[in-house]
Amino acid sequence: MNPAAATNPTQASRRAGCVASLLAVALLIWASVAGAAGEIHRGLGPSPDTLDIHRAQGLSAFNLLRDLHEGLLTRDAAGRPVPGVARAWEVSDDGRTWTFELDPDARWSDGSPITTADFERGFARAVDPSTASPTAGWLDPVEAVTAVADNRLQIRLERAVPWFEELLTLPVTFPWPGAGRELFSGAFVLDERVPGARFALRRNLNFREAGTVAADAVVWHVTEDPSAELGRFRAGELHITEAVPPGRLDWLKRELGDSLRISPYFGSFYLVYNLRRAPLADSPALREALSLAIDREIIVDRVLGTGELPAWRLVPPGLEGWPDQPPPEARMSRSERIGRARQLLSEAGYSERPLTVELRFNSSLAHRRLAAAVAAMWKQHLGISTRLVNEEWKVFVTNRRHGRITEIVRGGWIADWADPGNFLGNFHSESPLNYAFLRDERLDELLDRAEQAHGEVRTRILWQAEQALLDRNAIIPLYYYVSRHLVRPEISGYEDNPMDIHLSRWLRLEPGQR
Repeated sequence: MNPAAATNPTQASRRAGCVASLLAVALLIWASVAGAAGEIHRGLGPSPDTLDIHRAQGLSAFNLLRDLHEGLLTRDAAGRPVPGVARAWEVSDDGRTWTFELDPDARWSDGSPITTADFERGFARAVDPSTASPTAGWLDPVEAVTAVADNRLQIRLERAVPWFEELLTLPVTFPWPGAGRELFSGAFVLDERVPGARFALRRNLNFREAGTVAADAVVWHVTEDPSAELGRFRAGELHITEAVPPGRLDWLKRELGDSLRISPYFGSFYLVYNLRRAPLADSPALREALSLAIDREIIVDRVLGTGELPAWRLVPPGLEGWPDQPPPEARMSRSERIGRARQLLSEAGYSERPLTVELRFNSSLAHRRLAAAVAAMWKQHLGISTRLVNEEWKVFVTNRRHGRITEIVRGGWIADWADPGNFLGNFHSESPLNYAFLRDERLDELLDRAEQAHGEVRTRILWQAEQALLDRNAIIPLYYYVSRHLVRPEISGYEDNPMDIHLSRWLRLEPGQR
């Protein structure tokens, strides 16, 4: 105990009051500064499967990892590859040798330099079988990664690939500080994580371009229900949403005007058959019948209602040089498709035999609506019952990957780089992302040939590969994505782009609008 306080309680009380007042003033000043810097609140979608750069595969995980880490290249506000940890690079004439010069200002979040050894170590862990990286297959073209010096990295490819710059913006290629070290190379560091609720990030003061980062903090909120997310946006709790509720496009346009951002997007949504389990594995006719019985136009117009496009193929339109030729079933009338579906069902032996199939999907209002609509169409047109299984994202991803208890699962792919091979490669026999468990020698041969080809020749081979996939009826293409977000007017630096990548480092909460 302070003797003075004991002998003069009034004086001690005054001192305590003075200290409290000074502390209050200090807190007000701090709050003012923090408010001026800005805290941006964003919807994340489902809780990420992991924040391990080599094991992550979900979109929500990738969005978080792009804020926390940076690779040799990164993305600008328009989604284009730009220099990241590498400030410059050279490419050999044959396109197989890439030499990178690291930015001397590149630092881990503890202030230590990011070196070429961190990249060498990261690539080695990514391809190590014990890591079980679901995206390690993307590194198949990489022959060797060599730290020539602390600031010079050389990557030798087995073959030239047109999308290598885009690959280097993905988490699987990020630097890795080593086991047991939670360090960050990006514009933000992880400050707090509340599983299933939010991930709070604060600005990384050791980031190589920290002075260009406007936001002092970013909070990513787990938002599995788009309707609840909309409510939080309207209440001012979110500046940017991950999605918008299905079926409310006209209302959103009327009520929220310019806050609604809809843009073309390189992504496809489809259902995937488990080709290791009967009865679907043994009956191509049954698989085709199920596909034909689904009315894509009703799905996109009435069930989703947020601008999506009906899909009959896997690869979305708009990729440079990709043919825009719908398959024959897309040109059939609705009644013709239903008639053909019933004929195929009879050929499969199920026209008079009751059949129940299982459709598994992750928790989401849009997915629930879509699954219910698909089940209703199968029942109405084919007399087939559907058991709907709704799972939390992490559980769903695990079950889909292992395939032991799945029949038909929700699938979908968002382009990691703007190339048709990025979609088709997932169905190669050796791909860990082959959730159909498809084994097709012709498809594998075409995909392998495409890896060695270039230009128009490569495009033609990939077109044949897509047709081979569709001929196997391993998937049911349903629609092509559009990006759909709500963005408050006080946010600047948000640019619509076909990759739908929006790093928080480019965003700003405008003064006077907070």
